Amino acid sequence: MTEPSKVIHVRNVGHEISEPDLLQLFQPFGVINKLVMLRAKNQALLQMQDVPSAVNAMQFYANVQPSIRGRNVYVQFSSHQELTTMEQNTQGRGDEPNRILLVTIHHMLYPITVEVLHQVFSPHGYVEKVVTFQKSAGFQALIQFQSRQSAVSARNALQGRNIYDGCCQLDIQFSKDFTNPSLPSEQKGRPSQPGYGDAGGMYTLQSHGARQMNNAAAIAAAFGGGLPPGISGTNDRCTLLASNLNPDRIDEDKLFNLFSLYGNIVRIKLLRNKPDHALVQMGDGFQAELAVHFLKGATLFEKRLEVNFSKHPNITMGAETHEYLNSNLNRFNRNAAKNYRYCCSPTKMIHLSTLPQDVTEEEIVSHLEEHGSIVNTKLFEMNGKKQALVLFESEEQATEALVCKHASTLGDSMIRISFSQLQTI
Repeated sequence: MTEPSKVIHVRNVGHEISEPDLLQLFQPFGVINKLVMLRAKNQALLQMQDVPSAVNAMQFYANVQPSIRGRNVYVQFSSHQELTTMEQNTQGRGDEPNRILLVTIHHMLYPITVEVLHQVFSPHGYVEKVVTFQKSAGFQALIQFQSRQSAVSARNALQGRNIYDGCCQLDIQFSKDFTNPSLPSEQKGRPSQPGYGDAGGMYTLQSHGARQMNNAAAIAAAFGGGLPPGISGTNDRCTLLASNLNPDRIDEDKLFNLFSLYGNIVRIKLLRNKPDHALVQMGDGFQAELAVHFLKGATLFEKRLEVNFSKHPNITMGAETHEYLNSNLNRFNRNAAKNYRYCCSPTKMIHLSTLPQDVTEEEIVSHLEEHGSIVNTKLFEMNGKKQALVLFESEEQATEALVCKHASTLGDSMIRISFSQLQTI
């Protein structure tokens, strides 16, 4: 083993692994001063504040295999005792400084416009030209500064940084097309490719743009810059048609309890001429896509649920329309990133929170047992608050318990229920 160093070398860092994921792995052992993602090599270098912190981390992970998002990563002391600015920024490419930067953008979850790039780079000096293009390496841009020093300053400050939280990572090198006379003048503000929402408005946030950007950042943080398989992130249809419902047992509030796991609910309308159909309007197209993806084939009240995008762009207000836009039961108004992280298909295990402090397992079982056979329960405390896991015999029973008892009252508390991805208690 290399001699101890405060710099730790991490291997097998896949593209689905984000900077926050790595920080989470090492933060329990002390302060982290620097983190460099070597994306081209699927590696990372991480500098702890001191050697003892790094030694503690290495000793711990000698006995416990570190794993992020289901992928094993491998750690060892680096041969570097310190991450210098040059190591951090050039990553050994040896490119010669000049005033044109070649920028490659990895994990491009949202559209990047010329305006966004201008806003990112202009604090470091006068930007003369910006041009974007698509190459085999991915989405790229050439940024031409007025001076070489400005380009060096921009590269040192921005290499490896993300434009948005958890994605759109900048990989910057000096261009070989030094002072290319054919570099076109800066084009203003056309998105380079379709992407999610209005994320290109990051630097000129209007109220709508701010809401979209907060959502975009939350999505990126939850999914580490990569979306679940089968999710495009580019859908803009917000209204869903839920069909094959059990008309004798379903109502708008029960549908709200289920669909609100995947996004904020605007309105729900049961179709009186088709009693086993309902329209559900989600907060945005991405949340609608999550609901379609995760609820595919779910069973509710002995019926296999069908969820598809509706031809209606939204649900019009009317006597039979239930409005939820301002409901404080919408889960994505606070801790959006955490709620996106918990998105999953229905499971046999539900998680209960905001329970009364003096609640017992017997009271929880009594509250839920009408919905199916409870195999196991576990009552625990986190951050001083009572929570519980309840394992049912089937996903259908757990789903029924969630739609019927989320936001119900137990003791003096309104309880919150979501699916847990844990397999056993």
